[in-house]
Amino acid sequence: MRILVVEDDPVLADGLKVGLGLAGMTVDCVGTCADARAALSTSVFDTVVLDLMLPDGSGLDLLREMRGSGNQTPVLLLTAMDETSDRIRGLDTGADDYLGKPFDLDELGARVRAIARRGSGRASPCLAAAGIMLDPSNLSVALHGVPLSLSRREFSVLAALLERPGTVRSKAEIEDRLYGWQEEIESNAVEVHIHHLRAKIGRDVIETVRGLGYRIRVPS
Repeated sequence: MRILVVEDDPVLADGLKVGLGLAGMTVDCVGTCADARAALSTSVFDTVVLDLMLPDGSGLDLLREMRGSGNQTPVLLLTAMDETSDRIRGLDTGADDYLGKPFDLDELGARVRAIARRGSGRASPCLAAAGIMLDPSNLSVALHGVPLSLSRREFSVLAALLERPGTVRSKAEIEDRLYGWQEEIESNAVEVHIHHLRAKIGRDVIETVRGLGYRIRVPS
């Protein structure tokens, strides 16, 4: 899951990047509305965590612009302005959830997973197909009930494929899920992760669609 954090406090932004990263998410941080607009115009995110009070404008105005342009990325508002009227205004503007500062990082992670899940149309918190059960809340994976040990990036690749079993995910899509802006992408990283996953879950579970990408094989 790739998250955009729009927060101008560098200490808090760094804490969110580390904390959500430990929860298995890839996190990019910006500190202004202008940088957020640029990020949203060039990258696809599963969720946006948005502060309301930013140096160059209001997070509500940015949210209003997103919804006005048809951008339906789930948004969680994160702010010290915790009056009921503020929450109502944020939700009515198009936010999917609202969390006041100070907050518990585990709760934030759970709320981010919840709105991302709703945004993708899933009811269950777990991802399942081909005998695999993946739980994003505790980063656990089991194959036919037997727990598997995966690296963080193997977990992210498998989660991306399990979100839409039978649907091809391109190499570029998978790379976007794995790496933030400041991380170097090795040319064969996705292929290596797929190779390691196949060794753990079976070679026939992940299918290569030549020239297009990869998908979880589902019964016809």
